[in-house]
Amino acid sequence: MTSDVTGTSTTPVVEIVEVAPRDGLQNEKKVLPTEIKAELVRRSLDAGLRRIEVTAFARPDRVPQMADAEALLAEVTSDERLTSIGLVLNRKGLDRAVAAGCDEITAVVVASDGLALKNQGVDTRAQIEAWHQIAADAKQAGVKASVIIAASFGCPFDGEVSTERVLEVAKGCLDGGPDELAIADTIGVGVPAQVRAIVSGIRAIDGEIPLRAHFHNTRNTGYANALAAVESGVTVLDASTGGIGGCPFAPGATGNIGTEDLLYLLDKSGVATSTAIDAAQVAATGTWIAKELGLAQAPAMLGRAGWFPAL
Repeated sequence: MTSDVTGTSTTPVVEIVEVAPRDGLQNEKKVLPTEIKAELVRRSLDAGLRRIEVTAFARPDRVPQMADAEALLAEVTSDERLTSIGLVLNRKGLDRAVAAGCDEITAVVVASDGLALKNQGVDTRAQIEAWHQIAADAKQAGVKASVIIAASFGCPFDGEVSTERVLEVAKGCLDGGPDELAIADTIGVGVPAQVRAIVSGIRAIDGEIPLRAHFHNTRNTGYANALAAVESGVTVLDASTGGIGGCPFAPGATGNIGTEDLLYLLDKSGVATSTAIDAAQVAATGTWIAKELGLAQAPAMLGRAGWFPAL
């Protein structure tokens, strides 16, 4: 049940970024204590995950689940296995992330003005300008900086988001010199054809930038999109243990693609992961965190169905 880099140079290799501690928990109604969040990070590390989005630096009154960002990082940053990522929305968030000892930050630029205004109070152009300053300041602080283009596949307020619009936003983001560029299906509306079009379009703009993708499984297309992304040249995928999470602007959202289910898909598709990850251990963590959240069961399926064939 463990997938890692053992193939030839022609074997696709994907890095998994574990996002359960941030995007998985952020919109859950039950606010978990810091020690449970720290345990989630440790269990993820024990399973072989290394790059983990630990928290977000947001206003506590707006995102209560992330109110303990500094306290949580203080609990886990001493673990040498961890590469910690903090999500930031502005310069103040960056300052907090640097002071808390994050190894990396991810800034957010929303592809649609509707969600940008609703989520951060400024339009897309202003977010791109803010990203440029965040990127420069992060570089000066010696912290890696990625930027994620949210609502790359659709917006709950503006409707469909065209590939042309996403590529226009991508150009603006690339001007800031990110260490990595990510695209996100924030509300889970995208399909593989869109994935291929966006990735090929970005590659035409910049053939070298490392690409990352973040999918939600709201309409059961998240895993198909993940595979399409890998086949198109994306080398980093976000996933959430247990499939927990969601978006407050997407009614009925079932959450992020589950890390354990993604591992099964990649393994059976001949795609290696950059570190050895124990899918059974991830699935057990998914079952555990679902119980801590008071969920009847984790949205991810591997914890219920098991690996095939059984080992």
